[in-house]
Amino acid sequence: MLFNFDDMEETILHNFNGGKNDTKAKMFIDENVKILYGTLEPGSSIGLHTHEKNSETVYCISGEATIIMDGKTEILKPGMCHYCPMGHTHGMENKGDEDLVIFAVVPNHEK
Repeated sequence: MLFNFDDMEETILHNFNGGKNDTKAKMFIDENVKILYGTLEPGSSIGLHTHEKNSETVYCISGEATIIMDGKTEILKPGMCHYCPMGHTHGMENKGDEDLVIFAVVPNHEK
């Protein structure tokens, strides 16, 4: 199956998971997976949240993310992946001067 993020409508997620400002997202969602192409402007964040019934893999396309995972700080840079296993807590913030662009996959583990 192919889909093109360039052809998708952009959704604005205000204060995503309790974060600051807006996350711009183009998403594919079905019963098996959520796939997101997202942009966080400088100063924006995705709030801390726990993946109780799924996991998440985040790939950094451009910019830099400060990630808090289970209370520890990680820096995500272009070409790097961040993985949050099921049962763990994470959030991210764009503390840089340029847009943070990410690609994220959240599989459905409940099937």
